[in-house]
Amino acid sequence: MNAISELPYITAELPGTGGALRVERGDFHVEELPAYQPTGAGDHVFAWIEKSGVTTLAAARALALAVGASERDVGTAGLKDRDAIALQFLSFPPPVQPAALLAAEVPGVRVLAAVPHPHKLRTGHLRGNRFALVVRRLAVPAEQAAARASEVLARLSAPPGSPNWFGEQRFGSAGDNATAGRALLRGQGRGPGGRERRLLVSAYQAELFNRYLRRRIEDRLYTSVVAGDLLSLRRGGLFATTEPAADQARLDSGELAVTGPIFGHKMRAPVDGSDAALRERALLEEEELALSDFRRLGKLAPGTRRPLSVALDEVAVEPIGPDAIRIRLALTSGAYATAVMREIMKPATINHTDNAASSG
Repeated sequence: MNAISELPYITAELPGTGGALRVERGDFHVEELPAYQPTGAGDHVFAWIEKSGVTTLAAARALALAVGASERDVGTAGLKDRDAIALQFLSFPPPVQPAALLAAEVPGVRVLAAVPHPHKLRTGHLRGNRFALVVRRLAVPAEQAAARASEVLARLSAPPGSPNWFGEQRFGSAGDNATAGRALLRGQGRGPGGRERRLLVSAYQAELFNRYLRRRIEDRLYTSVVAGDLLSLRRGGLFATTEPAADQARLDSGELAVTGPIFGHKMRAPVDGSDAALRERALLEEEELALSDFRRLGKLAPGTRRPLSVALDEVAVEPIGPDAIRIRLALTSGAYATAVMREIMKPATINHTDNAASSG
C-alpha cells in the first residue's frame, strides 16, 4: 500500500513552503458549493449548517435525534472532516419542520438556515467546495512562502491540473482501512456491517486508484492521452478515445481529463487490449483480482471512473502575518484540498505530526 507521504510531486522542482495546517481553530475552512438551492416548498427541509469538531455523520446523527428523525433518512451531498469549520447542507424528512431545526441545540453544530425542498439531498448533489486554508510555522518568511505557493499553484492550474489523489483521511486514522477493505473483497471474514463496510471497500478502491495515478506520473503519462483511455469532459460526459493525438490537444487546452479506475463489477473499462486496459489489468493482476470479483460485494462496489486531475478555481494566496499565509481555492466535488496542499508545502521535508491535514 502506498502511503500518501510517498506519492510523487508533479512540482518536485519547485520549493515548498513547509509549515503546518490546522495549528489554530479556524485555520481549515470549507464551504460546500451546492448543485442547487432549496426551493422553499416541499416536504423535506434543507438545513444549512456550520460544524466544527464533529464529522458530518455525527452532526447528522445528533440533529436527527434532536428533531425526532431517523438518522438514515438524513441526506448529505458530501462528507466534511471533523477538524474543519465546515458549511454544508443536510436534508431532513417529513414531518421535520424548519423551526425545529433552527431551535436545535447540538454541540459543535449551528443551524444557520432551514428551507423546505421537495426531495432528499443525495450524495454527489454538489458542484464542489471552496476552501480557505492557513499554513503556519513556515520554513521561510511569509512573503517568500506566498511567492512559492503562488508559483506552485500557477503550475497546478495549468492543464491538466492538480493530481486528483485520495487524501489520507479516506484511509482512516490508522491508515489501515484499505487493507480491511481488501480482506472484505477477498471474503476473509464478514467484517462490520452497513455504512462501515462501504467505507472500508471504498478505501481499498481509493488505494488502487492512487496507485494507478502514481504509475501514470512515474511513467511520464500524467499529461498524456494513451490508446484506450476513457476521457471525461470537464462539464460531464465520458467517452473512449479513438484518436489520442486529437484528444491530446483537448487535454492540453483543459477541455477534458483522463480518468482512472475505481474498480468495480459495473465499472466501464478501456477497450480490451488497449494500452490503458493493459495498465489497469496489470494492477488487478498484482492483487490477484478480476473486475468480476467485485460482484460479490454487490451494491458496495459497482465501480466508476475518476479524473486523474482536477482543475483549480478561485485561487488566491496572501501573507497574514510574519509566519503564516492563507490559501484560497475551489475544487470540484470529490477532490481533496490536502492533495493540493502537499504540493505547496512539500511536507516530506517537515514534521508530519504537525502537518496532519484534512480534506473537504
